Amino acid sequence: MTMSELKERRQKAVAELIRAHVLGSQDEVATRLADLGFEVTQATVSRDLEQLGALKVRRDGRISYALPDQLNTNAAAPSRLASVLRDWVRAVDVAATIVVLRTPPGSAHLVGVALDESPIPEIAGTICGDDTIFAACRSAADAEAVAGRFRALSAGQLQ
Repeated sequence: MTMSELKERRQKAVAELIRAHVLGSQDEVATRLADLGFEVTQATVSRDLEQLGALKVRRDGRISYALPDQLNTNAAAPSRLASVLRDWVRAVDVAATIVVLRTPPGSAHLVGVALDESPIPEIAGTICGDDTIFAACRSAADAEAVAGRFRALSAGQLQ
């Protein structure tokens, strides 16, 4: 078996594990993979999760990995955005035409995906780090308006 075939089989196994189990850490994923005969390092698990687009989400009060196809569809994006902002955004600030959102460590990607899936015409694009999202707006006025909406949503004042 070639390396690419092994990687494909391992990533398929990771996806199946995420769909079938509540896995909240890379160690849990690695342990389940080992049970299936895949010996992996934490770095390999991390790369696989990133390449699969796995995100940490809150389900039934517990944080666990989910794949993009397990998340709500674009039709539910506005209510999903409100929920994500309420659950994950700790601070909203404006820097010229950029809205800066702060999250707990490791949560920025989840918020960034929700923003990217939401129809917000004032936002030209987003960049996510580990705990910070930059949402580039088309003007300073747009940034102020978007930040105001995000503050209200994160405080649970709007739906």
